[in-house]
Amino acid sequence: MKPFTLIPNVTNIDFLRLRGASFVVSILLLVVSVGAIAFNGFNFALDFTGGTVTELRFEQPVDVNEARKRLADAGYGSAEVLTFGSGNDLLVRLQSGDEGEGGDLETNDRTARQITDAVSTADNPGTVMRSDFVGPQVGKELALNGIWALIFVVVGFLVYISTRFERKFAIAAVLTSLQDSVIVVGWFALSGHEFDLTVLAGILSVVGFSINDTIVVFDRIRENFRTMRTTPEAIINASINQTLSRTIITSVASFLTVFALYMYGGGSLQGMAEAMMIGVVIGTMSSIFVASPLLTVGFLKVTKQDLMPKARDEEALARRP
Repeated sequence: MKPFTLIPNVTNIDFLRLRGASFVVSILLLVVSVGAIAFNGFNFALDFTGGTVTELRFEQPVDVNEARKRLADAGYGSAEVLTFGSGNDLLVRLQSGDEGEGGDLETNDRTARQITDAVSTADNPGTVMRSDFVGPQVGKELALNGIWALIFVVVGFLVYISTRFERKFAIAAVLTSLQDSVIVVGWFALSGHEFDLTVLAGILSVVGFSINDTIVVFDRIRENFRTMRTTPEAIINASINQTLSRTIITSVASFLTVFALYMYGGGSLQGMAEAMMIGVVIGTMSSIFVASPLLTVGFLKVTKQDLMPKARDEEALARRP
């Protein structure tokens, strides 16, 4: 191994030997995730439930914890307080029911004034930069659009991979990506962390990352099936080892990027970063231990006949200019 080479260029790890344990762990994670979704539900943010969003600007930086305490003393115990931009700017979110009945302009303005009075101090007064009301109907539409977006992504990937590779590869890749997204969603149901539109964007990114990671391995499997003369299990195992360095390096780089976003991107982006960090870890593990081993079991078992190039039509080739 060369100096500073963390991952050998050639490894010979028998990943398929662990496929039984991998499938068991994968199923257990899915069961726990589905159970958490079914029994715990989600802590939906204002994006989906509706409510008031008030943006405040202060002359000096504001302590977020102190602002939450002041709002709780004023009767807004469930208020969500976030910083964005500089420390002088606060974003206060109140879900429907916290800001009073209705969402008319007068009620919205009154709520914004009450929030400002609660957070402001004599030496650090606040100014309302904007105050908007999001109705529950808008939240339902956003949730429905998010579901349609996920369906569109899954169907699109299924069609593309079926055309680019083979149907068995497409089914294995989509099943693995759906598993990854369900586990990430289950984490938010289990932990009770707020679920907003940025989290939904993170989950869609996880689907894309997982598919991309899996396709790299699948492409190498297809190439090796056409060149190597050995058993399908040995070919798949060799393909995973050959792409292992690339998989780990890409995943570590992606994780560090979203970790920086989680640490320094502010409260409004933490949900998305959290979803992507979990998704990167789960997606990397599933592309190695779940997606490829799926090609060795049941109706998804891949053979050389599935991947052999189609015979050329010599007459059609001869007619080409």
